[in-house]
Amino acid sequence: MSQENLKLAIQKKGRLTEKSLQILRNCGLDIDNYSDRLMISARNFPLDILFLRDDDIPEYVQDGVADIGILGENVVVEKKANIEIVKKLGFSRCELLIGVPENKTLNEVKDLNGKTIATSYPVITQKFLDDNKITAKIVEISGSVEITTSLGVSDCICDIVSTGNTLRMNKLKKSFPVFKSEAVLVASKSVELNSEKNQLLADLLKRISSALNAKHSKYIMMNSPKDSVEKVLQIIPSLKSPTVLSLADEKSVAIHAVIPSEKFWKIVDELKAAGASGILLLPIENMIL
Repeated sequence: MSQENLKLAIQKKGRLTEKSLQILRNCGLDIDNYSDRLMISARNFPLDILFLRDDDIPEYVQDGVADIGILGENVVVEKKANIEIVKKLGFSRCELLIGVPENKTLNEVKDLNGKTIATSYPVITQKFLDDNKITAKIVEISGSVEITTSLGVSDCICDIVSTGNTLRMNKLKKSFPVFKSEAVLVASKSVELNSEKNQLLADLLKRISSALNAKHSKYIMMNSPKDSVEKVLQIIPSLKSPTVLSLADEKSVAIHAVIPSEKFWKIVDELKAAGASGILLLPIENMIL
C-alpha cells in the first residue's frame, strides 16, 4: 500500500461490495477480484481499496486511515462520525421504515406513542420520534430485528427494507417511512488531504460522475425520411441536440442522440409512427457532460 495512493474504504462483504467495485470498474479502473484480501490496488490509477466492516468505515475515514469511503447514507447518519458526504452514488437505495405485525394497524404516526420499537438504528429512530414528538421505548438489537415482535420483545420494528420479503416472511407489514438511504462517497471533515490526493480525488469524482451519467443514458440511432425529420426530432428527449447525418440514400438521413434510458420504450412506437426505422439502442460506458 503506497502512502501516495488515494485510499478508499468499502464494505468487505454485503450488498454494497460488488456495486462499489462495479462503479470503480465502470470508471476505467483495472481492479482484481478481491476474494478474501483486505486490500487491493488499482493497476492503472493510484488507488488502494481497503475492505472493512461497514460499521468501521466512518471511523477509519474520520481518523484519516482511509481518505474516502463508500457506505450507506444510513450508516453515515447512525454513526455520527466527523465525516461528510462528497457525492451520492445512486445505487443500493433502500428505506428505513416502521414495520408492524400483519394483524396490527398504525393509522397515524402518533399511534407509536407508548410503543416499544426494536431497531439496529437507534439514532435515526430516535430522531424520527423526536421530529414527530413521539414518546416510545427503543430497544437496540444488533441483528434479526424482524423476529422481536413475535417474541414479545417489541410492538414494532424500525429496520432497513429493500424488497419487503423479509418483513413478509416474519408476518410483518410496512408502515411509516423513517429514512431513505443510498450509497454515498464520504471524506473526513477533520483530516485534510494534501494537494496530490485532492487532485486524485477530483479525478476520481470526475470518472464517477461520467460513469453515473452513462448508467442512466443510452445512445439511440435510427434512419428517417428527410420529410419526417422534424417530427422525429420532436419526439426524441435528447440530452443535447440530436445529430443528423446524410446517407447514401439521398431521401433519408441518420439521426443519433443520447436519451434517458427509461424513455426508450415510451417513445419507440411514436418514432416508428413518425417514419423512423432501423432503430438501435446502445449502452454508453462513460459520458462527460
